[in-house]
Amino acid sequence: MPGRSGVLDAEWPAHRPAVFGAAYRLLGSVADAEDVVQDVWLRAVAADLSDVDDLRAWLVTVAARRSYDILKSARARREIYVGPWLPAPLLTGPDASEAVLVDESVGSAMLLVMEELSPPERVAFVLHDVFGLEFSRIAEVLGASVASARQLASRARRRVARSRQSAPQASRAERERVLAAFRAAYEAGDLAGLVRLLHPEAVFVTDGGGMTPSARKPILGGARIAMVMVRLGRRWCADRVEAVEVGGEPALLIRREGRVLCVDTVEFRGGRISAYRRVLNPEKIAHV
Repeated sequence: MPGRSGVLDAEWPAHRPAVFGAAYRLLGSVADAEDVVQDVWLRAVAADLSDVDDLRAWLVTVAARRSYDILKSARARREIYVGPWLPAPLLTGPDASEAVLVDESVGSAMLLVMEELSPPERVAFVLHDVFGLEFSRIAEVLGASVASARQLASRARRRVARSRQSAPQASRAERERVLAAFRAAYEAGDLAGLVRLLHPEAVFVTDGGGMTPSARKPILGGARIAMVMVRLGRRWCADRVEAVEVGGEPALLIRREGRVLCVDTVEFRGGRISAYRRVLNPEKIAHV
């Protein structure tokens, strides 16, 4: 027993990011993902791992099974969520507190696409397409046949692919350039500058979760969004707008007197911002 515990202690730091990454991709919540990590650790400490030949796959499978249970109950809670729901932002830059396997599947746009999948589809897609687990393991998590697990992953993959085709992503250099210009215009209260950088059909979504003032419905149109941005900027009197990385994508973090007010992520189309998403819910940004 001490030997197995020693192996787990030695290998856990290397596998923890995968455990957290699987849970976060499935749940879109940093707090819930951290709870899953703790559950997985406790389960692993109590388990006989002598016959486990792939510890990473075993740990990710346990994380997925626990996340699947949470995900099914979360769907009911989302139905009564106040206003739009957005995933909790995960800082992924060099200064991030939580190391995670960074790819586009932790970006806010992709997490919102996966939010439209059924819980079984989401589990099958994340475990197979992101973590490379065999369908036999995925079938055990879902309580389904291997053929069904394969079908679920395929259906999810098609939906994700359609989303990627309908919203092709700009290069990272272009995203950083546009966001830097937007940040400067926002700080200066430059209405015309913001309008130029926002797509005419842009959408502005805010998630306050009923805990802080926010729009209950998306705001549509670049000109209207720019006016709202300028008005909020004047009202907030924020003293710091920081360029950060969230889910592997350039983003903005706004502070006042050292306190984080919100974390903003964006999508681009035709060299301009087509979607601007702002997380204000204090429970979702408490870890930032």
